[in-house]
Amino acid sequence: MSRLCLLALVLAAVASSGCRGRTTAQAPIVPIRNMHDQQRFDPQSESSLFEDGRTMRVPVDGTVPRERELDPERAAGRLPDDSGYVLSIPDSVVKGAGGMPSLLDRGEDRYNVYCRPCHDGLGAGQGQVITRGQWNPAPPTFHQERIRQMPDGQLFATISNGVRMMPAYGPQIPLEDRWAIVGYVRALQLAQGE
Repeated sequence: MSRLCLLALVLAAVASSGCRGRTTAQAPIVPIRNMHDQQRFDPQSESSLFEDGRTMRVPVDGTVPRERELDPERAAGRLPDDSGYVLSIPDSVVKGAGGMPSLLDRGEDRYNVYCRPCHDGLGAGQGQVITRGQWNPAPPTFHQERIRQMPDGQLFATISNGVRMMPAYGPQIPLEDRWAIVGYVRALQLAQGE
């Protein structure tokens, strides 16, 4: 019986030694080798792979990036014929947010992150950045008649592209959140209005 136990221990030791995770100099087994070792090309460098010698390829006609918004009303706040700004937040944005209450809740949250430091909690343009003297001139109050009469699309474009000292937030804030901020600014105007 002891010989059998000894044999079992030796077999277990031999079997477990093969599972120790040792490194090997042998190449891994890869069924499609060209997917494992690919040549790297730098942008704007020469390449012998293509006939024209360029590494950067022109996109195929008719293709668009997956994240690109095609509707000009949603993407830029402009009318489809580009004759002006949309007057109010597009219905597709409101529906996508789950209704106006959800849109305004999200707008308040994003406003507090991106806009409140300069425009303050009421939209009067006296945020902490302004009152501490770190920014001059102060931004306009949202309660000016000029801004109250501004189309929602123009307010959206201002957030997206910036104006004067205000930076462009298009690259930072997602499209739906920019529209939510527009809705919240309008709610601030109504709350502080006449």
